[in-house]
Amino acid sequence: MNLSHPLVIAGPCSAETEEQVLKIAHQLKETDTTVLRAGLWKPRTRPGNFEGVGSKGLKWLQRAKEETGLLLATEVANAKHVEEALNHDIDILWIGARSTVSPFIVQEIAEALNGTDKIVLVKNPVNPDLSLWLGAIERFYTEGVKNLGVIHRGFSSYEKTRYRNNPEWQIPIDLQNRFPDLPMILDPSHIAGNRELIFDICQTALDLNYNGFIIETHHDPDNAWSDAKQQVTPDVLKQMTIDLRLRKAVGDDAVYKNKIAKLRTKIEEIDNKLINTFGKRMEIADKIGYLKKENNVAILQTQRWNEILDRMIIEGETNKLSEEFILKMYQAIHQESINHQKRVINEE
Repeated sequence: MNLSHPLVIAGPCSAETEEQVLKIAHQLKETDTTVLRAGLWKPRTRPGNFEGVGSKGLKWLQRAKEETGLLLATEVANAKHVEEALNHDIDILWIGARSTVSPFIVQEIAEALNGTDKIVLVKNPVNPDLSLWLGAIERFYTEGVKNLGVIHRGFSSYEKTRYRNNPEWQIPIDLQNRFPDLPMILDPSHIAGNRELIFDICQTALDLNYNGFIIETHHDPDNAWSDAKQQVTPDVLKQMTIDLRLRKAVGDDAVYKNKIAKLRTKIEEIDNKLINTFGKRMEIADKIGYLKKENNVAILQTQRWNEILDRMIIEGETNKLSEEFILKMYQAIHQESINHQKRVINEE
């Protein structure tokens, strides 16, 4: 994988017809796209929806490759898919989010790819579970698949947000810390669910040193057979790649280095104060725990918790902190407070 500039993988959510695949491929040839993507086997949550054209689409992709020189990528969900994809010269195989959640499926695919030199990209699991993502990567490494990368496509959530799948940026960052040499590809289409959000999500990814994008692209998105709202046209994709700003991994200017060192020192000072403050808060939580124990009062006080959240969300807005951040932070604080009080109440 050439990581000297962002890799662009683009193409339709689903291959629909040979004419459609070829039309999109030729249009993408005029952009910065290196790899043509198209879904052939489309697992759906419920039966009855379009589930892909299947194996016959492989020949359409091969023809597109012959005519344009673009590399090819498609999703595989079992050993049979792998065999057919390899027999039709598919260059990149990705593992979908629904497959990553199942160690059985991942193991089957990993064994089918044993020792291959093809590029294999592993999407994050549907749910925000880093261990499942790591486990899938490790299974491929164990089977001798070394040309690995990952795709961040966001995570499902019970809470309604502006995204189809929440980015949960900290999870892929944690993965990068575990596997710093593993290429990280962004799937903004599945995070956004709405083409209007895709550019900003891509810029955030570049700011976080992602290595490329896999973007659903269709010559007529509104009439696509699947995921119409999140697909962009090749022309839009071309303009996006012009407008996106690629950041340097490390600044080398002396003035910059001096200024950022000073600012990071300030951050460290504040972080130390935060930890000390959290420690003092938990000391108070311990005292509350003893008081509840003496008076036989339940640990969880829902009304009080909701009052705290409402107040902190308002305070957060005053300090330019998002509601999402305040909720996550205080949920963690609340859980730690409960743990402290449980420990106190359970003391002999």
